[in-house]
Amino acid sequence: MTVSNETDPVAAGVLAFVAGLVSGELGPDDDLFATGGLSSLKSLELVVHVEREYGVAVTGDDLSLDNFRTASAISRLVRRLQ
Repeated sequence: MTVSNETDPVAAGVLAFVAGLVSGELGPDDDLFATGGLSSLKSLELVVHVEREYGVAVTGDDLSLDNFRTASAISRLVRRLQ
C-alpha cells in the first residue's frame, strides 16, 4: 500500500500502520472498513496502536466507528485527545 498524502503526520502514520493490515492504496479520507481489510481484531490493533503511538487514551464514546472510519478522522480524534 502507498500513503497518498503525507501532509498530516498522524493520518500518514495511521495509513502506514494500516498498510500492514490491508492491501491496496488508501488515502486519508478513504473508508478503512469499506476495503474489507479491517476485521474486528485488526480494528482493535489499530486502536491500541493509536493509543501507544500518540499517547492518548481512547475510551467510551471515543470508540465510535465514526472516529476510526478514515485516517483523517483518527487524526482529528488524536488532536482532540492530546
